[in-house]
Amino acid sequence: MSKKILVIEDEPGILLSLKDEFESEGYEVFTAEDGEKGLAITKQQKPDLIILDIMLPILDGYEVCKRLRMEGDTTPIIMLTVKDKEIDKVLGLELGADDYVTKPFNLRELMARVKAIFRRTEERATDLTNYSFGQIELDFKKYEAKKKGKRLELTPLEFQMLKLFIQKKEQVLSRDDFLDKVWGEDNMYVSFRTVDSHIANIRKKIEDDPSDPKHIVSIRGIGYKFID
Repeated sequence: MSKKILVIEDEPGILLSLKDEFESEGYEVFTAEDGEKGLAITKQQKPDLIILDIMLPILDGYEVCKRLRMEGDTTPIIMLTVKDKEIDKVLGLELGADDYVTKPFNLRELMARVKAIFRRTEERATDLTNYSFGQIELDFKKYEAKKKGKRLELTPLEFQMLKLFIQKKEQVLSRDDFLDKVWGEDNMYVSFRTVDSHIANIRKKIEDDPSDPKHIVSIRGIGYKFID
């Protein structure tokens, strides 16, 4: 069965171009021209991935992403933005987006990111399905998490990063390790800063005091280490 992609974009030319490109790759494509319609289609069609423009009428991309994550929807999201300020990209990641692409973008670059996300979500480590540490409970099979018994909202990408941390417990992981193991060895687009932004977001969710982390600690000049 072909995977479903929902493209939420208000520029007709870009919307049609993306629809044609994804369909040529064998994906089933749904489209929406505004955030409100995008939310409705997400609930109806249950897409496997969402391409989400930030500047949308009615509801912008930030609000769409925020609402989906608040409702427990973990569908991978790639945000499209014309903004080049780092804070705009970080905000999208903090709201639960898995990746972002800045306009104007190359279709091959976007397709590579889509395929990388599908690879990550399809890969399942056979030796790690559940794990608990501190007050955190993780179910990697169901992609569910709890903190102090209450539901914790983690994106699929955050689950994959935590899985790598746990599998390499007490070992120092570099940013290159995350790019290779989580984003994929053929990735050429995600930067070290993106890795740092995702880790900062994970800390905000799992650490009692993100400014003084106990589980994901920084190793100056090298990377990060997980301690349970």
